[in-house]
Amino acid sequence: MPDCEICGQEKDNLMKAIVEGALFNVCEGCSKFGNVIVVKQPKKEERIIKRETTEIINIVNQNYPSLIKNAREKLGLKQQELALQLNEKESIIHKLETGSLQPTIVLAKKLEKVLKISLVELYQESHESINLKDDKLTIGDLLKLRK
Repeated sequence: MPDCEICGQEKDNLMKAIVEGALFNVCEGCSKFGNVIVVKQPKKEERIIKRETTEIINIVNQNYPSLIKNAREKLGLKQQELALQLNEKESIIHKLETGSLQPTIVLAKKLEKVLKISLVELYQESHESINLKDDKLTIGDLLKLRK
């Protein structure tokens, strides 16, 4: 059974109080000598361990080399002419058409505008996450998420 730090009596229900600038565990009788600090216990909530989120992102079509080359040839443009219209180097156009360079989303949108084709697609990606603060989390839960 804890003791009051002021009077020394054994009491069951001690409280924290600031007396003369120091923090003490005191009984109800001695609490009048200082300011009682009320400590609220947080409610224990049932936490959701797994949460699935969906993210929609832009990706470049995997057939971009042939799409770019066919569209350029259909418009009767040379690589150099297309590069000038896009304000890019001719070597960039060559690398795009051979597939050795994947265009950024910005470059793909510029190509779409000039060549009048569709390169950027929407892709929906699902993620599963967990609350790591949950005290009932096991290693097995983490391994399931990796799959």
